[in-house]
Amino acid sequence: MSEGKTAGSLTLRRLEVADLEAAQGLSRAVSWPHRVEDWHFVQALGFGIAAEADGALLGTAMGWRFGADHAALGMVIVAPAAQGRGVGRQLTSAVLAELEGRVVQLNATSDGFPLYASLGFVAEGEICQHQGAAFSVGLVPLQPGERLRPMGRSDAALLAQMDRAATGQERGAVLDALLAQAEGVALERDGQAVGFSLLRRFGRGHVIGPVIAPDAVAAKALILHWLGVRSGQFLRIDVPAESGLSPWLQEMGLAHVGGGTPMRRGPRPVVGPGGPQRFALVNQALG
Repeated sequence: MSEGKTAGSLTLRRLEVADLEAAQGLSRAVSWPHRVEDWHFVQALGFGIAAEADGALLGTAMGWRFGADHAALGMVIVAPAAQGRGVGRQLTSAVLAELEGRVVQLNATSDGFPLYASLGFVAEGEICQHQGAAFSVGLVPLQPGERLRPMGRSDAALLAQMDRAATGQERGAVLDALLAQAEGVALERDGQAVGFSLLRRFGRGHVIGPVIAPDAVAAKALILHWLGVRSGQFLRIDVPAESGLSPWLQEMGLAHVGGGTPMRRGPRPVVGPGGPQRFALVNQALG
C-alpha cells in the first residue's frame, strides 16, 4: 500500500506503534476487551493499516503472514460514528492487497460477515467464546502413562511442530512470542509430548489458548489445569464448535457469551489425518 493514499477525506496509511493508544480506544468503543498491551502484541507480529481523517484514527485492520502460503486478517475496527461509509471495506481491501497469493483466514463478527463474504471469503464453522470466574473443577483426568509438565522457551520447536500438524500453517513466530509471555503445560504420554496449552494475560483477565491435543479428553485435561490453578480468576477461551467442548465448558462455569464465524479465502490448509487437533484459538484475530 502506498503511504498516504486518500479516498475523499479519508487517508489510509501504516498503523504505527504511536497509534496503539488510539486504536485501543476504538476497540473499547465497540466493546472489545483488548488492552494497549494486547494491541502491542498483535502489532509486533504483523502489519496494520490505519484509516485517518482530520488527524483522528477512524479505523484499523491488520494482517499476519504465516510461512510462505498462509495468513490471517483481523482487528478490523471502525469507529461507531464512521460506520456505514465503506471504511471497513477500504481497510480490509488494503490488507488483502498485501496478502495477495496467500490463503487468508479470519474470524468474522456478525456485523463483518457480509463484507467478508462479498470479498470472496467462505464460512467454515463457528467459534464459541466462553468466559467466567466461577469454575467447577474436579481432578484432572489423566490416563495411565500421562503427565502434565511445565513448558518453557526450550519447547518452542516442539510447539511449532504440533501447531503446524494441527493447523497446516507455519506459526512459529506467533508461538515464540506467546512463550515469551505465557505460562504453558505439555501433556506427555509415555514420555512423549502429544499436546499443550498456554495461558496469558489478555483483556479482562487471562486467556487459555492455543490448546493443541490428540483428542477431546486430552484437551479437557489441558484446560482443567488452568481452571484449577486460576480458580476464581477471570478466564476466557475461544473454541471451534466442532471441538465439542462448548457444552462441557458451560458445565465448568465458563458461560458461552458469543463468538464468531471462521472464514477462509483460498484452499483449506492441509492437515494430516490422525494427528493433533486445535481445540482452542490463540485469539480470534490470530486464529
